[in-house]
Amino acid sequence: MTALRAPLSSMPRFLLLLLFVLSALRAEEQIEFFATRLDSNLSVVHASGDVLVLYKSYYLSANEAYFDRNSSTLELFGNIVAMQGSEYFAMGDYAKLDIAKKSREFSPFFMLDRHTNVWMSSSRSGAEDKDFTVEDGMVSGCDPNDPFWVLYFSSADFDSESRWMNVYNAYLKIYGIPVFYFPYFGYSLDNRRRSGLLVPSFGVSSTEGFFVEQPVYIAIDPSWDVELRPQLRTERGEGVYGKFRFVDSNVSEGMVQAGYFQEKSSYVDTYDLANSNHYGFDFFYTNTAVLQRWLGLDLPGQSGLYADISWMNDIDYINLSSNDTVNYATSNQVLSRVNLFYNEEDAYYGMNLRYYLDLNKQSNADTPQNLPILRYHRYINTFLDEHVYYTFDLRGNNIFRETGMRAVEGEVDLPVTLQTSALEDYLLLSYSARLNGKYITFGNEPTTVSAIPAGGEYETGLFGRIYHVFNAGTQVTKAFEGFSHTAGLDLAYTKAGVDDATGYYKTQQSLCSGSDAALYPECDFYAVNEIEEALDLKFSQFFVNDVGEQVLYHRLSQRLSFDRNQDQLSELENELDWQVTPEVSLYSDVFYNYDNHRVSKMLNGIRYSDGALNVGAMDLYEDQPDVNGTQRVNYLTFDAAYRYNDHYRYFGRYAYDLEANVKKFSEIGFDYTKRCWKFGMRYVENNRPILTNAQADSLLEKYVYFTIELRPIGGTEVNYKLSDALDGS
Repeated sequence: MTALRAPLSSMPRFLLLLLFVLSALRAEEQIEFFATRLDSNLSVVHASGDVLVLYKSYYLSANEAYFDRNSSTLELFGNIVAMQGSEYFAMGDYAKLDIAKKSREFSPFFMLDRHTNVWMSSSRSGAEDKDFTVEDGMVSGCDPNDPFWVLYFSSADFDSESRWMNVYNAYLKIYGIPVFYFPYFGYSLDNRRRSGLLVPSFGVSSTEGFFVEQPVYIAIDPSWDVELRPQLRTERGEGVYGKFRFVDSNVSEGMVQAGYFQEKSSYVDTYDLANSNHYGFDFFYTNTAVLQRWLGLDLPGQSGLYADISWMNDIDYINLSSNDTVNYATSNQVLSRVNLFYNEEDAYYGMNLRYYLDLNKQSNADTPQNLPILRYHRYINTFLDEHVYYTFDLRGNNIFRETGMRAVEGEVDLPVTLQTSALEDYLLLSYSARLNGKYITFGNEPTTVSAIPAGGEYETGLFGRIYHVFNAGTQVTKAFEGFSHTAGLDLAYTKAGVDDATGYYKTQQSLCSGSDAALYPECDFYAVNEIEEALDLKFSQFFVNDVGEQVLYHRLSQRLSFDRNQDQLSELENELDWQVTPEVSLYSDVFYNYDNHRVSKMLNGIRYSDGALNVGAMDLYEDQPDVNGTQRVNYLTFDAAYRYNDHYRYFGRYAYDLEANVKKFSEIGFDYTKRCWKFGMRYVENNRPILTNAQADSLLEKYVYFTIELRPIGGTEVNYKLSDALDGS
């Protein structure tokens, strides 16, 4: 074996999923030839017999090679194989590289990307500098001997600098059957953001007709992008949703989303919808150094701004934002929040805005809003050799609404704690004196007054209180063979001290301290909790195995009341979290009511997971007393997934309201996955809320979803809505 080195001026590099290319060469760098036979004169090098051409990490092998020093042209013949490390693989019968002109030609051409298993074959490929072309080609991610899908095209071109590929006259075949034809499409071969069309979404509904959504992505500037999602539902209406995302600094980013949908009058009449159009917006923003960046302040502490704001005219703004409503939580209560804070070593300063939107109501003009809440917190300070601790909290709350009474409320808290230990630190003892004060004043005019006159319903009020809490606790740990056990016991005795009230807090005390306070609008602003003399007991224990994993956690909580107006025994809580075996886990949280002699609330769940099978069940039961008596909640959820083998996975979910005898949600389906494609089908029933002229209602929707993914080029999901009906009927 002999070797010959020749200096070259340049050589292009490999392309991802496309063409074999060699990396750029500098004039002083060398290319090496290895062959069984080498012939050379002043201008031409001829290599034959097991030819190997090397440059850095690039390898070329062929039966025969010619290199012309004068024209800087390299020609390869027969069984050409090219690799860069173990990443890319290409082969053909003929290759010509003009180093001076930076052009390359291959015919025929085959390339395999070992990382994604995507291969490409064509009759001819060529390149000129940074531009590449492919003629009469095909591409797939499947086994080349029996491909499930192949994408054929008449020609394609690729810009190695922008990493963008254009494909012309492309048609997709699945098992040899033509499925789709694309006159043109383009896509990126890297993860850089760029403008273009995103994957469309399709669906068919017996009530909404044909659904189509074609997202458009706009990315002109690195600091922002826009996504527009126009949609058409042929029997219901049309609309558009949009999302604007931005990064305004290295410590802040945000997003604005808005949408509008116009209903057809026939659909509005059929379902008696409260609104013929649905619109809203969402705004999210976070900044982790807002005071330093916006105001230029040189502050040692941390400042931050967090905003999560949503507004909509009704719940269908959410329901229509996607073709798959199952993936969206359609709660009827929407909370918008804005938090601004500054945090330093000794204190915290905050301003919070809270806006509540009840989508069951036609108008939220009478809904109380917190605009804003001002907070100051002084962190724990100690003195007397760290035996005395104290903190300080100050809060101001502006309770605003368009109609009805408004209020401005202030509150101060000052707990002072004396702490020590006994019995060689096995017992921790503490005493806390807790001071609390409130102030409230009102404005505007009440819309309603309760039937029971109280007198001075909205008079400026003051409230002051001091009460006492005594704590005693211990915790011990003992190690055993294979596990350790920790047990703790805590007792807290609360003693009511002195209360003093004037104005609103005095006149409304008896009315708003009762169990039916929610009936009276005067009690909307009464936020005084009665302090009862009581003893709280808590026992907890947990077991940890020898590798540090928690095996069991158990907690018992009980309150004993010494107040004559309260039940002596409050509800007993028993919480258990137990990893029974490596596959089986159990969770239970149960509340027992002594007066009613029954369980008042419980959350029980069990799960089995062994890698192939994952199945779980959860049940929530609760007695909720209200003005009409006791309302029961009994909600059951079940989920299961089973991976039969590397290809098949089956899954299902189920949610049922046992008390209302209404199915809330169900889903069953399967996935079939192979190297180059994935197919899935699922049947879904979903009970989602809507707003009608009469009241808040719900629709039971039935869907069949089909998912197909051609890896790695992507895929889509198509659904068919079988039916929908009011009230789950």
